[in-house]
Parts: sequence; structure tokens; C-alpha cells
Amino acid sequence: MKKVMLLAAASAAFLGMANIGQAADMPLKAPVMPPPPPPFSWTGFYIGGNIGATWSERHWTEAFTGVSFSRSTDALAMGGGQIGFNYQFNTSWVLGVEWDFDTVARNNRVGIFGPFAVQGSSDRWLSTLAARLGYARDHWLLYVKGGVGEVSARGITVTDLNTGLSITGGGRTNSGGMFGVGLEYAVTNNFTVKAEYDYIALSANRGLVLPVGRLARDVFTNHSTDVQAFKVGLNYLFGFGRGGFY
Repeated sequence: MKKVMLLAAASAAFLGMANIGQAADMPLKAPVMPPPPPPFSWTGFYIGGNIGATWSERHWTEAFTGVSFSRSTDALAMGGGQIGFNYQFNTSWVLGVEWDFDTVARNNRVGIFGPFAVQGSSDRWLSTLAARLGYARDHWLLYVKGGVGEVSARGITVTDLNTGLSITGGGRTNSGGMFGVGLEYAVTNNFTVKAEYDYIALSANRGLVLPVGRLARDVFTNHSTDVQAFKVGLNYLFGFGRGGFY
């Protein structure tokens, strides 16, 4: 009886060790890996704000005496916002449109030119509407833009130093073609930062006609032909390039 029990116990032990060996020989199952995230897309509407500086040159001529004077406007602070839309055609090219509007800080510098003191003539605001073409590398976007720009200039105050006659006028809005270049980076899927340079080409305009006094009907013509701006901005991208808005 004891021999039978010992034989049964030995058999059970042998079978258990065999099962353990078979389990050890079984291949391990690889862990389930999550799918890779979809690639970043620039497609979508966006809105944001910007700050920067703008500068230009003022070239004035005066008809009666032939006085001609120029003044390079110091860089003036500017700030505003932009809104636009991007569409990424493939992994690289991005086409879009953007409108922006910025107000400009006031500049009250006075210049003496012959018998005249001229004050003011800084810009009040500027705006552009342009198409954008960009080349994207993941979260980076290098782009150029082109379209139209509009600049509203403050009027000038001209004082005849011989008579003391002073008149203010010449403020107007002028427009022209614009070109820009910029670099944008997506910090997250929704927030992007950018740096941009813009150039707006303007035409000359008849800035101010003196109505009364010794120099009645004298004409001051503004030959300012360009406005330049550099700005940095922050955008919020309402993208939908990955199967729905996010």
C-alpha cells in the first residue's frame, strides 16, 4: 500500500514539473502598443494678437519756395490682431489667407525746414489683407505673404515762422501693395507663435494745402513711399486636419 502511494505521489510530482517546463517554453505575448499620434496639421482657422514696431520715411516738398525735406521716422510701437485660415495640401505645403490690423503709437516730433516748422505726420494705424504660402516641417512653418496694405497717417501741422500762421491738415488713408515673410512655430496643437516682417509700398499724395495767409494755396506734398513693420504674435489654431475640430 505504501509503495502504491509513493508511486502515485512521484507520478503527480513528475507531471507537475512537466507542466511547468511546458509553460516556461511558451513564447511571451508582446504588450499592446498604442497607435502613434496623427501628424500635426496646420489646417484650420486661427485668431491671435501681435506687438511690434513700424517705421517709414517722410519726404515732403513745398511748392512756393521749393523747400524739400526728409525725415526718417523713428520706430514706433504698434499692436493689434490677426485672423486667418490655413489649408495644408500635403505634408509640406500650406496655403492660407490673413487679415491684420494694428494701431501705431503717436509721434509728435517737430522739424524746422527753412521758414517752416513741421510737426506730426506719424501713422495712426495700418492694415493688410494677404494670401500666405508656406512650407511646413512638422511644427515649423516658413511662409511668404502678398496682398494689399492700407495706412492711415495723421495730419501735419505747418507753422510759418515769419508770420506765426499755423495750419493742420493732410491726414489721409493711403494704400498700396504689400509683401511679407515670417516664421511660425506650433508650441502645442492649438497655440502657435510667429515672427514676421512686412513691407507696404505707398504712392505719393497731396498732403496739405494752406488755405489763408501769406502762403495761401501753398501745397505740401507727402512723398512717403513705404512703411515697414516687424512684429511677433501669438495665434490660437482651431484645427481640423485630423478628423474633426480639436
